[in-house]
Amino acid sequence: MQTTQAKSFEVGPLQVTIYDDKTQLGAAAARDGAELIQDAIRQRGRARIILSAANSQFEVIDALTATPGLDWSAVEVFHVDEWIGVPDSHSASFRRWVRERVARRVRPGIVHYLAGDSANLETEAARYAALLAEAPIDISFLGFGENGHIGFNDPHEADLNDPQPVRIVSLDERCRRQQVGEGHFPGLEAVPSFGFTLTCPTLLSAEHIICCVPDLRKAEAVRNALEGPISSACPGSFLRLHTKANLYLDPDSASKLNLRS
Repeated sequence: MQTTQAKSFEVGPLQVTIYDDKTQLGAAAARDGAELIQDAIRQRGRARIILSAANSQFEVIDALTATPGLDWSAVEVFHVDEWIGVPDSHSASFRRWVRERVARRVRPGIVHYLAGDSANLETEAARYAALLAEAPIDISFLGFGENGHIGFNDPHEADLNDPQPVRIVSLDERCRRQQVGEGHFPGLEAVPSFGFTLTCPTLLSAEHIICCVPDLRKAEAVRNALEGPISSACPGSFLRLHTKANLYLDPDSASKLNLRS
């Protein structure tokens, strides 16, 4: 997989590249993602991808959906998480994010939405898990939360050996405060305390992982993921166990790393 590299290094099998800014980061990740999607379509007739609906993914998704010649009709889309009790009309809904930023732009062949306002949440989790299990996942497009989470797998919930593909989890205060800081909710009291998430084994089951983590507010999570122990204390550290994962950083998110020249 070819990338336009600014500064690259490895942490175990994890490939890490620091780009000059978020635009370059997103463009590089989108080029790599488009290449992997095209490879999957050539080999198997379709590509199955998981998308993280988050502010940190704006640049890569904008670039990916603008990629010329990508056959989106052969792409099957899942998303990583959703708030419990939030309708898809809410501005913070991840279903709405995927619908507006991906589905309406490029018309994927199939988009599977995870309904956090379902009347039967356990049935909804099982339905989504069954869809995920129909065939292997080709690519997970991920990010890190400020607390190091992947999906809604916060440190107190993250389990590398979680037996459930999709589950309802409680959200820690730092995760919920991040949502206020990003402008999705007016205050902490308005942020739901629970969400659906694809679990760590599900996210890491993809053949390839493209993880985009820009911005200074993610610098601590990046340092913990790359320089701390591999543990649920920083779920992003689990990427260091994946043999086909790439982490894309900008100077701000990489600013707390102990880099050698």
